[in-house]
Amino acid sequence: MEKFFDMTLLILEGAEVTLEIFFVTLILSLPIGALAALGRISSFAPLRYLMEFYVWIMRGTPLMLQLLFVYFALPMVGIMLPDVAAALLAFTLNYAAYFAEIFRAGIQAIPRGQYEAAKALGLKHWQMMRYIIFPQVLRVVLPPISNETINLVKDTSLIYILAMNDLLRVARTIVQREFDMTPFVIAGIFYLAMTAVLTWIFKKLEQRYGSYET
Repeated sequence: MEKFFDMTLLILEGAEVTLEIFFVTLILSLPIGALAALGRISSFAPLRYLMEFYVWIMRGTPLMLQLLFVYFALPMVGIMLPDVAAALLAFTLNYAAYFAEIFRAGIQAIPRGQYEAAKALGLKHWQMMRYIIFPQVLRVVLPPISNETINLVKDTSLIYILAMNDLLRVARTIVQREFDMTPFVIAGIFYLAMTAVLTWIFKKLEQRYGSYET
């Protein structure tokens, strides 16, 4: 029992890195994704094409490749980033692209009559988006954002390739040292617990914002 407790404490230390990557990525990628979505539907063609290209690159290449590119390629051109910053840059750019497509689809799902009604009321564009469109978009995009957020929990395990002592890397190190699979079980419990908490949070959010449908 004491050995199990010691393993759990070590793995929780690695979980701090995992949680840091998760929360910072989520906080940064959601607003960036929303802005990129607005760029994707912009009437300004150069901006629209630039955002389309960005989304195509980020969604069309593996996240692991993007991590390796940021970590190894940027130093070759004189851009040196700490391990955590490199991981956050790759994760944020990747997930912002996915969130951009989710927000874009949500915005375009709103009937054109909503836009016309807002213009008829004399609202400015930012007022229309802030008070009319985005509250409705939020209800539409919550389920796919929930799925992407849960995927982010699992994708954080990829940072082991940068030799960062995250949850999974610490667990694997203990397994190799102790020849005991228990750390993998503990790691699995952590991921499942975090997923369960996120599922509960998004369920509550969907219940709250779904009330606008009635």
